[in-house]
This record gives sequence, structure tokens and C-alpha cells, in this order.
Amino acid sequence: QVQLVESGGGLVQPGESLRLSCAVSKTIFGDYDMAWHRQAPGKSRELVATILPDGFTNYIDSVRGRFTISRDNARTMVYLQMNSLKPEDTAVYYCHAWGPDGSLDYEYWGQGTQVTVSS
Repeated sequence: QVQLVESGGGLVQPGESLRLSCAVSKTIFGDYDMAWHRQAPGKSRELVATILPDGFTNYIDSVRGRFTISRDNARTMVYLQMNSLKPEDTAVYYCHAWGPDGSLDYEYWGQGTQVTVSS
């Protein structure tokens, strides 16, 4: 059974940092594209950052330069390092995998982890 399990969310003040982690089942890790999405209260879910198996990354404009997505192939983990957090980054963050090889044949979601940025 494929699983994505997020952790690392919490309550921080503006300007602080958090690192989100996503544990990914070994059966899919090497062949699937990975991403972090977020959903703020009353808003639709949005794609935040993407990382491909070859390490290529992409970000939405509002987080570029502050957030970094990475993957640890040995541990089959995906991370989202979030620096200089702002109140507008408050949302539930979801880990997402799709593939294999860039297709949409299969996709999987984690359960989400809450990030709250408030003074």
C-alpha cells in the first residue's frame, strides 16, 4: 500500500522557519514526481513547489527564494524548507506524488499538516 505521511507543521511567528517532511513509500519514490500543495481556509488548494526524480524544481512566485523543496533518495523522503514565513503562508500543507514517469496514471496524497504563522 502506497503511503505519503507528512510531519513538521506547527505554529510559528512571522519571519521564522519550519521544515516539513513527507515519508514516501519506497515502491514509488524513484519514478514519481513529487510536490507540496497548500490549502488556506476558504481558498482552493494550490501547488507550492515541485521536484522531479532528476532533482529539477519549480516554485510558485510567492514562495520562490523563501521555500526549498528537496528529496532524499536514500531515505525516500521529500522536504519543504520554509524560511521567512509570513501570515499568508498559513495553510494545511499536503504532499503529493504522481506518475510513473510524469504520467497521471496514479497519484497519491498525504493527510496534510497544519502550518500557522501568527504573532
